[in-house]
Amino acid sequence: MTVDEVMGRVRQLGGKLVELTGGEPLLQEDIYPLTDRLLAEQFQVLVETSGERFIGRLPRAVIKIVDVKCPGSGEGETFCLENLEALERKDQIKFVILDEIDYRYAGEFIKQHGLNARVDEIILSPVFGQLPPRQLAEWILHDGLQVRMGMQIHKFIWDPEARGV
Repeated sequence: MTVDEVMGRVRQLGGKLVELTGGEPLLQEDIYPLTDRLLAEQFQVLVETSGERFIGRLPRAVIKIVDVKCPGSGEGETFCLENLEALERKDQIKFVILDEIDYRYAGEFIKQHGLNARVDEIILSPVFGQLPPRQLAEWILHDGLQVRMGMQIHKFIWDPEARGV
């Protein structure tokens, strides 16, 4: 879709919040003019990224949701550390947790990089169907981590394999 086509579809859907995600949105060069246009039309814009691409080219008004890939993802060590300097308080850091190894990795990354002082929202989400949400909640409570637990709610509402929801 072109930027004009996306803008038309966004207007058609209504609402004033747009989140751009799926795959890696920063691989699409059109993400930059698209976010500019959305902001110009007074949309609140969120971009969720895998964290491997530099977020600093996005307009400051965009809320960046930046994943830090844990070892269980098979993509650990892909995080662009320069992203930490580009973060603002309004932005978010997210970890998707497969197991206790991932949980410990996230806790250490949060501490090592002072994430609680960088952003207001640090989100830990269990891998759907693999880590029971209660287990993650118990680890967070036990350790007193200053994070929010997130759930992939669309996988509870629609079929977990459904795309485009």
